[in-house]
Amino acid sequence: MARDGMLEVSPTVAIPRAELVYRATRAGGPGGQHVNTSSTRIELLWNLRTTTALEPEVRERVAAQLLTKLDGEGWIRIVSASSRSQGQNREAAEERLVAMIRGALVVRKKRKPTKPTFGSRQARLEGKKKRGDTKRMRRPDFD
Repeated sequence: MARDGMLEVSPTVAIPRAELVYRATRAGGPGGQHVNTSSTRIELLWNLRTTTALEPEVRERVAAQLLTKLDGEGWIRIVSASSRSQGQNREAAEERLVAMIRGALVVRKKRKPTKPTFGSRQARLEGKKKRGDTKRMRRPDFD
């Protein structure tokens, strides 16, 4: 996954590790007294707006895909506290970042609008007629 100081996202995209900011904080959960003294929870921060890993047009597309994940300054924040090990949490956070960026790099196919077929329109109208007839038959006759 890593090549010489780079976090590989795809064959053409790699994030320089120098752009990644790691913070270790105390995590809750299992671990007894050990959990109160060790900082095993990892926060991984990466600034999408200032990265050199992506071309400008690709960066705009990824930013549009990850709009809800970005803060006001363009930082993506990923938190991992699933393990008691700081190293494992760091790897888990990196894997989640890579998966998120890979998903955003995929270019979605444009939807082609389609029209209902003649047969489906006829079937729909026939169903509406039957339903109307059923309701008409239920009406009381006041003559």
